[in-house]
Amino acid sequence: MAGLILNNPETALQKGAETKSNRGLLAVIELEGFRRLWVGQIFSQLADKFYIVLMVYLIAQYWVISAPQDNFALTEIAAAIQIDLKTQAQMITLLATGIYVANTIPAMLLGTLAGVWADRWPKRRVMVASNALRALLVLLTPLCLFPGPNFMGLSWGYWALLLMTLLESVLTQFFAPAEQAAIPLLVPKDHLLAANSLYQATSMGATIVGFALGDPILRLLKQTFLQVGITGGEFFLLPFCYGMAAISIGMIRLKEQPRTRSANTVWKEIGEGLKVIKARPTVRNAMLNLVLLYSLLAALYVLAISLASSITTLGPTRFGTLLAMTGLGMVCGAVVLAQTGHKLRRNRLAAFGLGLITWSLVLLGQVTGELILTLLLCGVLGIGASLVAIPAQTTLQEDTPEEQRGKVFGLQNNLINLSLSLPLVIAGALVSQWGLIPVLWLIATVALIAAICEKPWSNC
Repeated sequence: MAGLILNNPETALQKGAETKSNRGLLAVIELEGFRRLWVGQIFSQLADKFYIVLMVYLIAQYWVISAPQDNFALTEIAAAIQIDLKTQAQMITLLATGIYVANTIPAMLLGTLAGVWADRWPKRRVMVASNALRALLVLLTPLCLFPGPNFMGLSWGYWALLLMTLLESVLTQFFAPAEQAAIPLLVPKDHLLAANSLYQATSMGATIVGFALGDPILRLLKQTFLQVGITGGEFFLLPFCYGMAAISIGMIRLKEQPRTRSANTVWKEIGEGLKVIKARPTVRNAMLNLVLLYSLLAALYVLAISLASSITTLGPTRFGTLLAMTGLGMVCGAVVLAQTGHKLRRNRLAAFGLGLITWSLVLLGQVTGELILTLLLCGVLGIGASLVAIPAQTTLQEDTPEEQRGKVFGLQNNLINLSLSLPLVIAGALVSQWGLIPVLWLIATVALIAAICEKPWSNC
């Protein structure tokens, strides 16, 4: 097929990197198939973040202004989640919460099922179809702004956006395991660590850029298209990003093992994925490390509010500054790991990363109120997180059989999304009951125990 790249990781690496010592970011970027997948990931990640920003933008522009403040149904819902509908900002928060819930439900429920189908179908087609269908789906967004019947005091368009968000998230669940399973098919085994480091760095970068610049970009597009007489310019951003992701990934040809039609039920195949985790200690340990890490990070989201509250120049509403610093630390850790991580054993990297997290959490309780020190410690915590996440993800890709990767990565997505949700509730309750510092010490103790369990003194 013209224009497609038949992947052979080892051959491609020899063409792009003359010596085996040439490792790191440049070596994997020179792999043409992986580079196209990486570009597709960037556009897809940005689109996911821009999607949330666009939904909040539309809520603020259309439904908050028109929604009556004395709406009984909305007031009851707001009271259930402890939001007092007295200002437009609180109304935006309530309606945006509906978007977040619709986006989260498929991520918590469908990851494993989607992983089974990612193994049954060609991965490139799954990734292209997922992005192409999302591009077509978001083209329907302007239709939701047309007047129509009201439900619970809100126009039908808001409820249509909730349904659209749900469908968009369902498609994302198919893309994620197929993408993770495709990386080992495009990258030589001894360069997987650098490839995952690059993915981690660009994922965090897309999160920061997407949420920070999403609103200005949408407004700029709106004004730019208005100058040439076209309304609704802000609605072109998402189809463009998803479309570019589909085009970039569509130019790759993955050389996968031939698949025969499976006679097994979906549930039996899910069981096969669980058997892989049970039978392979390295896979099981990597999965546990990822679940633990994301549980700790989820708890940090809640703790960041209390930390920011103790800093006069920030305040509770600017807790995102601390989270952004943690993300920046993860980017820095990923870049360093890509260049030097292959020289160290995985268990020592994980133990050192968990040790940095422990040290940072303990000191965060001692420097409350100090802006600079808190920011630095959040950055160090992010570096520690990258030292845990990237080697664990690489191990999963290396040690999971190719025909089972979709199932395992789908299960991973399920567990990670659960670990990002449950600790939010638990940490919030513990902080309310015990206070900030005891909870920081508790989480630090968990991280320290996990670091010791890695047995960094061993050579395994």
